[in-house]
Amino acid sequence: MEAKGGFGMIELQQIGKRFQSTGPDEVRVLENLNLTLQTGSFTVLLGANGSGKSTLLNLLAGTERASEGRILLNGQNIGSWPVHRRAAHIARIFQDPLKGVAPGLSLLENMRLAALRGKSHKLFIGTGRAFQEEVKERLQQLDMGLEDRIHQPAGSFSGGQRQAFSLLMATWNKPDLLLLDEPTAALDPRSATKVFELACMLIARHQITALLVTHDLRHALLAGDRVLFLRNGELLHDVQGPQKQALSIDDIRLWFE
Repeated sequence: MEAKGGFGMIELQQIGKRFQSTGPDEVRVLENLNLTLQTGSFTVLLGANGSGKSTLLNLLAGTERASEGRILLNGQNIGSWPVHRRAAHIARIFQDPLKGVAPGLSLLENMRLAALRGKSHKLFIGTGRAFQEEVKERLQQLDMGLEDRIHQPAGSFSGGQRQAFSLLMATWNKPDLLLLDEPTAALDPRSATKVFELACMLIARHQITALLVTHDLRHALLAGDRVLFLRNGELLHDVQGPQKQALSIDDIRLWFE
């Protein structure tokens, strides 16, 4: 495996995923999917419910295994890697703001866990003054006043605040790939806008390879450099470059018809 900050390329080669894999009840969710995510790219993934978006993220994160095909990270097949091994390279933000944090731990303790993710078990990171100052400095980026509340339990914050510091935790060590699974869907409009803008800022600042699943069509226009559209497990549209810049909401709506 190359060091972090290397090529960070993700390749999906002829990926298939089926459930109830024997008998007449077999359901094929993904079919012969080929996709490459280049280092530093920011891709938005669209599709109707049941199109295979969440399954694709689960395959990348390791919570599900592909029925066919290979998933490569920096040229190495990670298809058999368990979730905890992938977590050193692949971070994920969930739709539910509570899933990205340990609600019973303080904000500071959650940040310590983020700092330790993917590090050697021999490495010790405490919560002393130096680390507290680093946490406060990073929290100031969020412009939410959280830097003065680092000893407060994470579960006591609002959904928007939890999603914001979940983003900070996920990007703490600059993962090879950041998966964003509808991170604003459970938030009120104001919080959703704030979290979306923070995600775009952190991804750009750290040049993180990112894949965003969303139902908000505006995100496909405002974020990233590439838009993918899945239908029934097949990649029907792959738009990037000048074509992506020329996309309109009406163009995208036609994909769903």
